Amino acid sequence: MAIVETELITVQSGYDRKTCWVHARPGVIPGDPLRALITMQKLRLTGEDIFYELHDIRSDDGGRTWSQPVSHFESLGRRPDSGGVEEGISDFTPAWHSASGVLLGTGHTVRYFGDELEEVPRRRDTGYSVYDPGTRSWSVWEKLALPAGKEFFNEGAGCTQRVDLPNGDVLLPTYVGRTVDGPYQDFASTVLRCSFDGKSLKYLEHGEALFHPRGRGFVEPSLASARGEFFLTLRNDNSGYVSRSRDGLNYSDPQPWTYDDGSDLGNYNTQQHWVTHGDELWLIYNRRAANNHHIFRHRAPLFIGRVDLDTLCIVRETEQILVPEKGARLGNFGVTQVSDSETWVVASEWMQTTLPHWNDFSACEKYGSNNSIFLAKIRFQ
Repeated sequence: MAIVETELITVQSGYDRKTCWVHARPGVIPGDPLRALITMQKLRLTGEDIFYELHDIRSDDGGRTWSQPVSHFESLGRRPDSGGVEEGISDFTPAWHSASGVLLGTGHTVRYFGDELEEVPRRRDTGYSVYDPGTRSWSVWEKLALPAGKEFFNEGAGCTQRVDLPNGDVLLPTYVGRTVDGPYQDFASTVLRCSFDGKSLKYLEHGEALFHPRGRGFVEPSLASARGEFFLTLRNDNSGYVSRSRDGLNYSDPQPWTYDDGSDLGNYNTQQHWVTHGDELWLIYNRRAANNHHIFRHRAPLFIGRVDLDTLCIVRETEQILVPEKGARLGNFGVTQVSDSETWVVASEWMQTTLPHWNDFSACEKYGSNNSIFLAKIRFQ
């Protein structure tokens, strides 16, 4: 099988230069016509990971036209905690849960004090919400209850891609801090198996933890299934990694992502996500060596390449640019399968730049970026 065409649509553009839209990710509700939405939230440009309530934009005609952003402050906004702390949900990913017939969104919590990140040790949890297409509303976000103890003090499924099993159970990749103090904890990634009845997500068990001694370990894992196996792609400060599993919980030793000629893929310190097409897997990623040194951590453009499932390498001749760069990073993106022959990828231009003047949005604008939200439609034959 091969990609026969890609179509790139600009869903919206423009921002107020104080905040910008980030974490734009698609979800679809099957039917004729197909209904779709894109969740996203605003980021304060003068802060580090200062996120506000989630919004969504909607399409009732298969993604041809889109509404204006709708705020979900009451259900997906921050709420007060003790000691003047506010807690919100971010890094959110919606995906259709076929067994229960609902759209389930997962992410993680973020804690703020005075509109800045709370000092460490800072607790983090997996948060989730369920979408009601009738009222076009999201349920009040809840935390996934996990076993008590230090093991899950700093845990969250932010920016991850899950797999739903035929019985309705959810395999949800997540990452956990191995220590509870220090601003940059060493993280390990694991997969949780959860039940989901259309309303409540409940922990059942988790697999072995995967850790890397360099950088901050393994974070933002994403999961896919093909040919009766499960595949996990992992972010590390120095390289992206990949691993495989028979049961979805216990994985082989991760190996760095390379091309099929053995050369380094060039992805590092950012997430990667999967496109599944029959027995094929394709990886979406960004990398060095794409005339992109002006981009923070080389997080644009977005590439797509087919995975050789025997060697777990990217077949170089299949690589193509999916979303081009215009001066802003595109690394926090989302993927959803629309049909057996079509998949959507959504990415927003994150209007912060490289150090030392990381909040100088004009450095992004001079290349043409304007906080656009892009929808790339991938069609297979």
